Amino acid sequence: MAFIRKKQQEQQLQLYSKERFSLLLLNLEEYYFEQHRANHIWHKDSHHERKIRGSLKICSKSVIFEPDAISQPIIKIPLRDCITIGKHGENGANRHFIKAKSGGISLIFSQVYFIKEHNVVAPYKIERGKMEYVFELDVPGKVEDVVETLLQLHRASCLDKLGDQTAMITAILQSRLARTSFDKNRFQNICERLHMECKAEMVTPLVTNPGHVCITDTNLYFQPLNGYPKPVVQITLQDVRRIYKRRHGLMPLGLEVFCTEDDLCSDIYLKFYEPQDRDDLYFYIATYLEHHVAEHTAESYMLQWQRGHLSNYQYLLHLNNLADRSCNDLSQYPVFPWIIHDYSSSELDLSNPGTFRDLSKPVGALNKERLERLLTRYQEMHEPKFMYGSHYSSPGYVLFYLVRIAPEYMLCLQNGRFDNADRMFNSIAETWKNCLDGATDFKELIPEFYGDDVSFLVNSLKLDLGKRQGGQMVDDVELPPWASSPEDFLQKSKDALESSYVSEHLHEWIDLIFGYKQKGSDAVGAHNVFHPLTYEGGVDLTSIQDPDEKVAMLTQILEFGQTPKQLFVTPHPRRITPKFKSWSQTSSYNASMADSPVSPGEESFEDLTEESKTLAWDSIAKLQLHEQYKIHKEAVTGITVSRNGSSVFTTSQDSTLKMFSKESKMLQRSISFSNMALSSCLLLPGDATVISSSWDNNVYFYSIAFGRRQDTLMGHDDAVSKICWHDNRLYSASWDSTVKVWSGVPAEMPGTKRHHFDLLAELEHDVSVDTISLNAASTLLVSGTKEGTVNIWDLTTATLMHQIPCHSGIVCDTAFSPDSRHVLSTGADGCLNVIDVQTGMLISSMTSDEPQRCFVWDGNSVLSGSQSGELLIWDLLGAKISERIQGHTGAVTCIWMNEQCSSIITGGEDRQIIFWKLQY
Repeated sequence: MAFIRKKQQEQQLQLYSKERFSLLLLNLEEYYFEQHRANHIWHKDSHHERKIRGSLKICSKSVIFEPDAISQPIIKIPLRDCITIGKHGENGANRHFIKAKSGGISLIFSQVYFIKEHNVVAPYKIERGKMEYVFELDVPGKVEDVVETLLQLHRASCLDKLGDQTAMITAILQSRLARTSFDKNRFQNICERLHMECKAEMVTPLVTNPGHVCITDTNLYFQPLNGYPKPVVQITLQDVRRIYKRRHGLMPLGLEVFCTEDDLCSDIYLKFYEPQDRDDLYFYIATYLEHHVAEHTAESYMLQWQRGHLSNYQYLLHLNNLADRSCNDLSQYPVFPWIIHDYSSSELDLSNPGTFRDLSKPVGALNKERLERLLTRYQEMHEPKFMYGSHYSSPGYVLFYLVRIAPEYMLCLQNGRFDNADRMFNSIAETWKNCLDGATDFKELIPEFYGDDVSFLVNSLKLDLGKRQGGQMVDDVELPPWASSPEDFLQKSKDALESSYVSEHLHEWIDLIFGYKQKGSDAVGAHNVFHPLTYEGGVDLTSIQDPDEKVAMLTQILEFGQTPKQLFVTPHPRRITPKFKSWSQTSSYNASMADSPVSPGEESFEDLTEESKTLAWDSIAKLQLHEQYKIHKEAVTGITVSRNGSSVFTTSQDSTLKMFSKESKMLQRSISFSNMALSSCLLLPGDATVISSSWDNNVYFYSIAFGRRQDTLMGHDDAVSKICWHDNRLYSASWDSTVKVWSGVPAEMPGTKRHHFDLLAELEHDVSVDTISLNAASTLLVSGTKEGTVNIWDLTTATLMHQIPCHSGIVCDTAFSPDSRHVLSTGADGCLNVIDVQTGMLISSMTSDEPQRCFVWDGNSVLSGSQSGELLIWDLLGAKISERIQGHTGAVTCIWMNEQCSSIITGGEDRQIIFWKLQY
């Protein structure tokens, strides 16, 4: 699996460098800067000394000496434990080293670590007490520079505050990177054209390695600053199959590149110092990569899984990948569920539902008695409240499972020690029992439990992992009675994952980990609430001014574990294929990707998938005017369409609501409620009622079946500018400076008693409100005012989250992105502004030479209607207008797009409605 393959890759690289040294010998968040060939001058007494040949490594928090002879241990001296650093022979010191040459560096310190003696991976040996080592460099002329560097790093290590230490070391690192650049002699071909060069770090589990990234028209290069583990890492762009932007250290700085189509392990993971550098490199790879395979959405994978084209295992791998889980980041390692409940029977019965774990509950809720205790504590807790004091995935848990195959990672994470023998991964059954009963153990599994490599279950390296209280040594993992061997255990675990029971219930676990039960009230109801800092957006590091607090916060979050990025905000559908064959994990990706025949009955279902939306937006530049009709006497203000697409309803400043038949191409009805302009309209679910908002301060309900006014809501003191509807709630915006939330259902038949609408909330503004929009889940509302302010509201509490003054003049239109992470707004000032919902930060602003009156968007591209009548297509990632399409002879005032993004209608000041066709 991923972690083991990554380990094997690193071992191959170490064969290249012929070193025992590894970046895992460094502390967390430590950098390896440079190395020098040297002798360690070792003495027994004042008259006897010998030289040990090796390499001296200068790191940001330590000095490491790696002897050439593997019988000698690697020496690690923490800089914070150094008392004196200087040239040998200065200040009358070093009296024992009578034969040492002038190329010597003297370190006097209080603590030293001895590592990998005889190349055996084992807990570090520590020697304490004041002592002195001298290292004699092969190049004496470098001694002064090395001493100066060590003194500078020593000062950083001795600073009181961790934040100050980090800041000083970062400054030293950036200075070194600024003094160097990518060596162009490393290009594979002299004809390569350079497109971009920047500073970055290569990320591997627990460690990062700084250097320079370079991209040409044919290759991606990374050159480590220290030349370790080899001078240059090179990836041919034609080999790249997938690229993903990643969140690293809670910041949008990561980029992961895959040269395989279905493997979780990437070929390189880069962390940039600036988000723009990351985005630019992503753009270059996507642009210059001839065979680049576009990223699939969670929804497109969902469809393949539902139809049986992806196994449960493959689907979970893809979801983990999309949710920022990476084998290179142990704080965001892929998470898989416990599937089996029975670890005591001699036979595993996959036809018995009792064999399986309840996938609708998180691990912490599987034991009723423990859950009751946790809920009692939760009720008594002050904000921020959480049910579980530990997470289901963290670096410690990952290495708990993998210590037998990756012992050096465990030693790195735990400062040179293995865990207590009784707390090690000794038994499958014991681990499961502790997850059910333990007060603080709620961990899930990792992909290796459903892979093919048994290495993590077997102590093939013959590691000394300690002795348990009963006297037995920690060795291979104890398997359940129903498994005859590690291979049998993995095969039966895979069979269980692909079983009918799991296929029918896996969506429930996905709701908890990747879906709508991950956050909010649904998470509370599902007993799935973890510490707020584990969630994406739980803390804004950029807002923390104290560097010490920022480093401490980041360290806490990364060590505690992180919740995956939320992929779904509505309940995940069940798998629709009733029977499944036993899936082989060696099945090819191409087979799972192959186009499958779709029966006519399935076409409407497929239209609802993200794939159809992606196809529509990819073709949006080919939009063509199909038909146009002048049906109003003044500007069109609103458009809504029946679910079957046959009837189009429009409102206008001429005070009429009109019903137009798309099939007969004729006007069927014209309704007037008053002599004042109508400002917007919408259809209620069921297509039986149209609602219109009016400048006469009212909202009108019109029954299509009975052809008459059904209800009137007199809810405002000035014109109603925009309305929205969701789940029997009406949201109305008005020039009276309010947005009101109403509950109620209009009367079913005209002439009957009017229904009473209850006012649930009143969102007060300083000035008149011109537009509103809801997010997909209707938990958030965005409003735009006449003075250019965009307001984001939390509807669950009716409170203002952010108030962003980002336009000069009226805000014409606003809308959330499909994932609810961003808000786009357009204004009379011609600006398109993108706002981050979590922080309220204005993250992008583009301008045009005229107001954009209305728009629709998919989060990346925008189709807007301009004051001149043109339709403009905006590429937000490229920050440009990619297409202009002629349309109305006056301003485009409203746009309607169906759910599948395949049908578009616009209305304008020229009194026309235009039907547009997409050319695929």
